[in-house]
Amino acid sequence: MVSQAPPRRGRGRGGPEGPPPPPAGPGRGDGEGRDWRRFLPSWKILVVGVVVVAAGIFGMIMVGYSLTPMPTQEQAQASVDDQGSVIRYANGKVFAKIGTKRKQIDNFSEIPKHLQDAVIAAENSSFREDSGISFSGMVRSLWSTASGQQVQGASTITQQMARNYYDGLSQERSLQRKVKEIFVAVKLNKSLTKEQILLQYLNTIYFGRGTYGIGAAAEAFFNKKKVSDLTPEQSAYLAGRIQNPSSFDAAEKAGNLGPTEFRYSYVLDQMAKLDPAAYGNLKAKSPKAPKRTKDRQIDYFSGVDGYMIMAAINEMERKTHIDLDELKVGGYDIRTTFDKDLMDAAKRAVNQHTRNAPAEVMATLAAVNPTNGRVIAFYGGDDYQHDAWNDAFQSVKQAASAFKPYVLAAWLDQGYSLRSYLPAKGPIKLEGTTAIDNDHASGTTAVDVVKATASSVNTAFAKMGEKVGLDSVVDIAARAGINRDRLEEVKNSQKYLLTIGSSGVTAVEQAGGYSIFANAGKHTENHVIIKATQRGGKVVLDEKQYPTVKVISEEAAADATVALQAVVKSGTGRNAALYNRPVAGKTGTNNDNKDVWFVGFTPQVSTAVGMFRQQCKTKGGKVVPPVHDNCPWYRGKDPAKEKKYTPQKPYTSPYEVPLPGGYQGATYPAAIWKTFMLEATKNDKVEQFPPRADAGVPENLAPKPTPTPTRTVDPENPFEDPTDCPLLDPACEDDGNVSVDPNEQGFPEDDDGMMGGAEIPDPMPSRPEDG
Repeated sequence: MVSQAPPRRGRGRGGPEGPPPPPAGPGRGDGEGRDWRRFLPSWKILVVGVVVVAAGIFGMIMVGYSLTPMPTQEQAQASVDDQGSVIRYANGKVFAKIGTKRKQIDNFSEIPKHLQDAVIAAENSSFREDSGISFSGMVRSLWSTASGQQVQGASTITQQMARNYYDGLSQERSLQRKVKEIFVAVKLNKSLTKEQILLQYLNTIYFGRGTYGIGAAAEAFFNKKKVSDLTPEQSAYLAGRIQNPSSFDAAEKAGNLGPTEFRYSYVLDQMAKLDPAAYGNLKAKSPKAPKRTKDRQIDYFSGVDGYMIMAAINEMERKTHIDLDELKVGGYDIRTTFDKDLMDAAKRAVNQHTRNAPAEVMATLAAVNPTNGRVIAFYGGDDYQHDAWNDAFQSVKQAASAFKPYVLAAWLDQGYSLRSYLPAKGPIKLEGTTAIDNDHASGTTAVDVVKATASSVNTAFAKMGEKVGLDSVVDIAARAGINRDRLEEVKNSQKYLLTIGSSGVTAVEQAGGYSIFANAGKHTENHVIIKATQRGGKVVLDEKQYPTVKVISEEAAADATVALQAVVKSGTGRNAALYNRPVAGKTGTNNDNKDVWFVGFTPQVSTAVGMFRQQCKTKGGKVVPPVHDNCPWYRGKDPAKEKKYTPQKPYTSPYEVPLPGGYQGATYPAAIWKTFMLEATKNDKVEQFPPRADAGVPENLAPKPTPTPTRTVDPENPFEDPTDCPLLDPACEDDGNVSVDPNEQGFPEDDDGMMGGAEIPDPMPSRPEDG
């Protein structure tokens, strides 16, 4: 019986076939129609992959974090605590600041709470709670930058401090730098307190106007010496500037206050959010930014201040090896010896008596306190910016007869007295020296030491130098502050011409040198710094370090002063006499009147005034007017257009030439000296010089002359033959009004020229371009 049931589908051989397979899809061959989802990994695999990648990234972060060293104080950037130096007058008042404008704040307690809040509100509102970085800040910064409304950066205060304070974190924008900065910030946040971080941040951040740190900014913008004196409004303004100080400087300079007003308003809003109770009403109270002080970019080197600054800098380098570069960043406090009023008086005195002089005539002045060696004032030029050469310290000129007091000192210190008689007639011939003569014929054969000094008798001083020895003269002058090398050179090359002043000196050297007479034979090294300290108060230079030496005995100093008083009372220096106090000094005029001097002193002040004339000439001999006391290296008026000449191969060069008629030590230098000294001594107690000691024994180098009858002078015709006027005869002296201005009328002649038939070499150069 055949079954009628439907056949079964099976895989057994001989079984009924199953239904045919579905038709193949278009373009697909057999087997290509399988489900595409079979190629996707399961969710389990995805989870494992994400975990592995995350672990790898985390591991790399941990490795990078662990390999990033914690910065140490030794790794602080070299410039992080750069602080400029201040230079003060003797009375402590600051007259110059050089270098980086930074005023270090040492204690966090000096920073008021509202200033802290203003900076935190402006730069990193979560500062007090965050871990040194802010992920929300990063996201906010990305959005603000993209939308063009950036008001707060991505970097936290800790990150900014790390970047500005430590080496290895440059300002470049790179992922590597940013990652390293984040690592460092996190580590700093763990190792330093928030107060330490904020203090370092406020001491290093730039605020504009060239100021680094909140201390300097408070002074530059609001004239506040202490940051604790800043108001909340002023604090908000300064905090707002941190974002882009240079840009804000440029805008304000152009008169556009909009950017800084916007930032000020923004900071006030943020402060109100930070502490509504304290700052909620601040914007309504002060909607406009507080008034700032005028931005005065002071050029401290202009005018005479530049000369004082450089004198102090040069002395710091000479005494401590601290140079200008170090002073710009080292935060030194330098108290100088200079008196502002006397510096002004020196300039006025020189300008008063040279206002009608040719531009080629130059003058210099230096004043020293003889009791301690302090250079209290000087005149080296009108404006350092136009002429950096300081004549008072740098111009070396022949001393002429103003050198003779050192010969006198050697004479007296070796035990010879003022009562000694010396030859008054010339010429005289000394070994190795051409003949030395006096300025005019003498009416006597010999004079005592006082009269020889008063009338500056060359022959007398040459013989005194021969008696005591040139080595003794050199030693005394050198210990009194005159450059020993120069003295030795002149002694070896010119022999006894040294005794009548062929050696070069500066005004500062001469003012200090005469202190041995005013200070009982002692000399303290000339100096311009009373004290210099480093940041923190360590003393690096003190005037106690300047030696005081005994040059001559007190008796020799007293007797020398007697002779030098006679110069002012009755000799060549009468025009320097002060009406209310004793004065001693010496005139000096060299060959051809190229260099003229008056050096004089009271018991409290020793002052030297020198004058010379310098012409600017081309190679062809054309005389060209000087420009700011300098010979122009260029032709024409504009150096920028010069094609042929350079400062190394200049158009003109300086040549020292004779001064105009009427310029002698007793005229213009004495007048300048007197004008200055009236100011310099007006508050000084009137002190007398020590009495004549009359020490030593007479040593007559010429026979004592036989007394002659007193000459009767006819008032109508004092000299039958004017050329027969005897040396030292009072009738020959034109005792004019000692208080007159030489610009208005003449002075008596200064009879102390260097004579003797010898051509004394020209003085040393006064300007660096002299070559």
